[in-house]
Amino acid sequence: MNEELLIKTIEEDNIVGFREEFMTLHPYDQAQFFFKLTPDVRIKVYYFLSPKELAIFFEMLEIEDHEYKGILAEMDPKYAADMLANMFTDNAVDVLNNLDKDQTASYLSIMDHSAAQEIKGLLHYEEYTAGSIMTTEYIAISANQTVRSAMYILKKEAPKAETIYYVYVVDEDERLVGVISLRDLIISSDDTMISEIMFDRIVAISVSADQEEAAKQMRDYDLLALPVVDFQNHLLGIITVDDIIDVIDEEASDDYSKLAGVSDMDTIDKNPFAAAKKRLPWLIILLFLGMFTASLIGRFEDTLSKVPIVAVFIPLIAGMAGNTGTQALAVAVRGIATGELAEISKIKLILRESGTGLITGTICGVLVAFIVFVWKGELLLGFLVGISILASLFVATLAGSLVPLVMHKFKIDPAVASGPFITTMNDITSILIYFGLATMFMSYLIH
Repeated sequence: MNEELLIKTIEEDNIVGFREEFMTLHPYDQAQFFFKLTPDVRIKVYYFLSPKELAIFFEMLEIEDHEYKGILAEMDPKYAADMLANMFTDNAVDVLNNLDKDQTASYLSIMDHSAAQEIKGLLHYEEYTAGSIMTTEYIAISANQTVRSAMYILKKEAPKAETIYYVYVVDEDERLVGVISLRDLIISSDDTMISEIMFDRIVAISVSADQEEAAKQMRDYDLLALPVVDFQNHLLGIITVDDIIDVIDEEASDDYSKLAGVSDMDTIDKNPFAAAKKRLPWLIILLFLGMFTASLIGRFEDTLSKVPIVAVFIPLIAGMAGNTGTQALAVAVRGIATGELAEISKIKLILRESGTGLITGTICGVLVAFIVFVWKGELLLGFLVGISILASLFVATLAGSLVPLVMHKFKIDPAVASGPFITTMNDITSILIYFGLATMFMSYLIH
């Protein structure tokens, strides 16, 4: 992409030269170039491109949700409304959901009536549901028609459809009764009835289902599009694979941010105050938990004063417990997120993680006991640290797998059982175990 040439044509008001170069680019590259422009330069571009041409790449802009409002405000309202009308319905809805209600109503009022009606039909669906990400630009045919007539409809409707690889079969009441692939239509004889070649074991999703469920179904069944139906099986729309990729990316980012103890993943352009506002709630909670950990250590002040050597191993035991707990947490959260836990017994997972904690705890305990004995020449101290490591790793692994499962059971996002939270909880547990044992054996440790 020759960005310098494009900028030069804009500065010279060379519409022909700009269009010759710009229209050869892939829509993604067009969006990348457009976003780099300053608002003053973008205003010129609006005169160089039609609303329909802008709509092709506008949905590919990699911007924050709140930035849509500013970019649309640069355009003439009628131009912006026409551009939104030329986007695929689901993408137009995504943009409008980021505007104030009066702005949305204003654009809809000056938009083409049929496009406005389609957009209004999707705007009322709750966010993060199948209905909120579906599109109404699909192709539907009847079961009692021939392949010839179906191909005529397909050719006629294809320019407006988001995908033509699946054609959906509906009855006279618009209920979904089958699906047929473009391949099967092409290879079938013109006089063949659709009812003879359609696939009637349809994978569909309810309009109110969570978007994560839609992503799982498309992954499990290797679909390019997923039909969305209501409780009476009326076909309402379809979800295409490009939208599902966005959902997977969004959900993965959300889970990762929660595992890091952040409410929403910070973006690089966030100012320090906005970033701090998002991070502070968890940090304050962890601060109080840390103070509780410090007060626990204070309760064992007598043990520390009489056997100060035990303080040396506090970071080791707490750190090991935190690490193994986070590992178990990651396995459990991933299993819940991908649906793998639905295929195995949760008891089986807990038993497996308990066994893993026991094995890793035993090996690490024996190893550290040997190292402490060689280093300090204290067999009993080595035994104490080794047993503490064993018990702490076992409990931490069990907690790391059990906490997300319990939270999932009570309909709480298990990702909020974040790494910092589990680590702090395991710090408390491991210190209780370590100092409890140290206090029990204190008389043997004092020389």
